[in-house]
Amino acid sequence: MRSLKKKRRIQIIAVAVAALAASTAMIGYAMRDGISFFRSPSQLVETPPAPGETFRLGGLVEDGSVVRDAGETVSFRVTDGGASVPVRFTGVLPDLFGEGQGVVGTGRMQGDTFIASEILAKHDENYMPREVIDALKDQGVYEEPKS
Repeated sequence: MRSLKKKRRIQIIAVAVAALAASTAMIGYAMRDGISFFRSPSQLVETPPAPGETFRLGGLVEDGSVVRDAGETVSFRVTDGGASVPVRFTGVLPDLFGEGQGVVGTGRMQGDTFIASEILAKHDENYMPREVIDALKDQGVYEEPKS
């Protein structure tokens, strides 16, 4: 009789472990497109992303690099002082977007150009995303905002 209880207990534990593994795999599969890692231009040059990988690119909009095409397409370069990456975005830019300003874009690489699906700009004159500040500090070009 004890061996029957022991077998049943082992079967229940095995089924529970299999269900836990299956649910973990399903959650991971569902989240694969919802996770986008942040990269600075220098990190992007050092380790290129996998083809089709969605990620966030952040830095400063390079002075003199903004080119507005016919329609809503805008091309510009994002830099962190160590490297510069060309960006193309089709859509309406945030009001605070401008040269020399901090920006974070979400998108994918197409050749050597980052194709942004979303552009975020700082929301006041002193704010800059923490990831962008860290990337600029790593390159030694970050300056504290004047209060």
